[in-house]
Amino acid sequence: MSNHEDTPLFRQRHTLAHVLAEAVQRVQQWDVEVAIWPAIDNGLYYDFLFSEEKQIWEDDLKKVQDQMVKIVKENQELIRIDVSAEDSDYFVNQLMKQKYKDEMRREFLADGESISFYVNTIAEAAKDRVLEWIDENYIKYYGGITKYLQEKFPDKFAGKFATFLDMCEWPHVENTKEIDPKAFQIDKLAWAYWRGNSNNVMMTRIYVWAFEDKEHLKAYAEEVEEAKRRDHRKLWKDLSIFMSHDLVGKGMPLWLPNGAVIRKQLENYIYEKERNMGYMHVYTPCVGTVDLYKTSGHWDHYQENMFPSMKVDEEEFVLRPMNCPHHMLIYANDLRSYRDLPIRIWEFATDFRYEASGVVKWLERVRCMCQNDAHLFVRPDQIWEEFKKVVTLILDVYKDFGLTNYKFRLSLRDPADKEKYFDDDQMWNEAENKLREVLNEFGCPYTEAIWEAAFYGPKLDVEVKPAVGPEVTLSTCQLDFLLPRRFKLEYTDKDGEKKTPVVIHRAIFGTFDRFTAFLLEETKWVFPFWLAPEQVKILPVADPFIDYANKVCEDLRKENIRVSVDTSADSLNKKIRNAELMKVPYILIVGEKEVNSNGVSVRVFKTKEQYEQSETEFIKAAVEKRDTRAL
Repeated sequence: MSNHEDTPLFRQRHTLAHVLAEAVQRVQQWDVEVAIWPAIDNGLYYDFLFSEEKQIWEDDLKKVQDQMVKIVKENQELIRIDVSAEDSDYFVNQLMKQKYKDEMRREFLADGESISFYVNTIAEAAKDRVLEWIDENYIKYYGGITKYLQEKFPDKFAGKFATFLDMCEWPHVENTKEIDPKAFQIDKLAWAYWRGNSNNVMMTRIYVWAFEDKEHLKAYAEEVEEAKRRDHRKLWKDLSIFMSHDLVGKGMPLWLPNGAVIRKQLENYIYEKERNMGYMHVYTPCVGTVDLYKTSGHWDHYQENMFPSMKVDEEEFVLRPMNCPHHMLIYANDLRSYRDLPIRIWEFATDFRYEASGVVKWLERVRCMCQNDAHLFVRPDQIWEEFKKVVTLILDVYKDFGLTNYKFRLSLRDPADKEKYFDDDQMWNEAENKLREVLNEFGCPYTEAIWEAAFYGPKLDVEVKPAVGPEVTLSTCQLDFLLPRRFKLEYTDKDGEKKTPVVIHRAIFGTFDRFTAFLLEETKWVFPFWLAPEQVKILPVADPFIDYANKVCEDLRKENIRVSVDTSADSLNKKIRNAELMKVPYILIVGEKEVNSNGVSVRVFKTKEQYEQSETEFIKAAVEKRDTRAL
């Protein structure tokens, strides 16, 4: 057990899982099947299997919440029991009568683990008062459990009445009085397959928020509400970013005009940066043969995340899940000298990955994505410098977008897992040590994560903390000694000998899809001027001023400013309101005064500032703001 787990909050959350199950048994179904209940970052959840007659719904959650509060206030004492394998069988199958607990119990014993139980108790003398109005079947059920425990463990249970029994090894509070009854709240119902396997029974999952005190709970609830307001799934509809349709398929977003503008601006931005760093842009097909991915090793290690293959004539193809095999072949297309390296190949590449329908989430997690992908072919002596340039580029991009709250995560292999990772200890040790060396010399603070490496090499992820919610992984960088060997890549060194290059895989934005979703939620659509789909909206105060509005519009378009004129019959106030709903950075109001002065009345969306300016001055300022990509 880690120190992180053995904390007061961890104990409270684990205890509250038992309190939740006890409340469910008291008010909903005393013989409900209970399953898995982990503590999670914001509280806990518990999986149940109800009978058809007693199935719980959202409307039932308040009475469960109220009962949880009552249980906590009962100052229940929790008693741990460590038992033999034989006794654990009796506890689970005779006392509890819980088949899913028995499945877990058998697995624990097979793994050599000991079995323990926790019992929630109240004073036996207070049973009738405390359990008044509770289902008599529940009281009878726990009366039998109490009798057995008092006979088996008289020192522990004399004068006590059991109100809940569960198999558990984790630490709990000694008494529920250690829990603030105002510091937890039932969140929602969900559905989950037993053990996450779609072939198993579907269970009901109840989520609970739980924190140290009511202040932390309130702060978290406010953060959740803010997250809902920022949710890109709402913004996309209000602001015409993208759409989806069942005829196209789940996880296959269709970028609408406003979204396409954002994506194009992001492409232009990163294209300029990477071109200036010596990257060579390429285009490659969205498919490859199965043999291509067998050569790369993805067919053996990544096939479950790939779309099914398809036969065309005599060839078997698959939609590409990544671009590195294609780029390996581009490198191999020419003879390479040590003087040619590093060679930096990059692409805006559309990739396809099979994501289970339950995890597909709008732009954040899709089945068809576009990566800002590159592969750097380097000599071993160039690893440090090239890796440093990648990290520098990441930090430079984050600065341009105003991202300051992020951390580095170094993903390493589990040496004991010979199936998941390419079996070459020397290669892994060399690669992992090289990345540590680079990060240490560069001065980047980082954490290490065992088991999370790609099958061909360690990787660096950059996790960004958004305004609300958990960290989001945006940029990645991976070191690869394996794929160049598989594709027999070579360069000639200064002595005329053939050598194998090292490959650095990197994606600065990750995917344009996820990065756009992140920006939508981070900015609440209030994009900087250069990135806004529509940068200027011109509002004539009446029809006689439409011609002047159109003239200003044309002048702005000549400077490649994205602008339009609202010629509707709406009132001026409604036109302003409509433009502000679409978060247009600048609204220009034109009437008789503006026509006479060749000027515009400017209304700034972000600051609500209003001022008058000549048309020429406004256009000059707008072009400068766009070209400098000012925040």
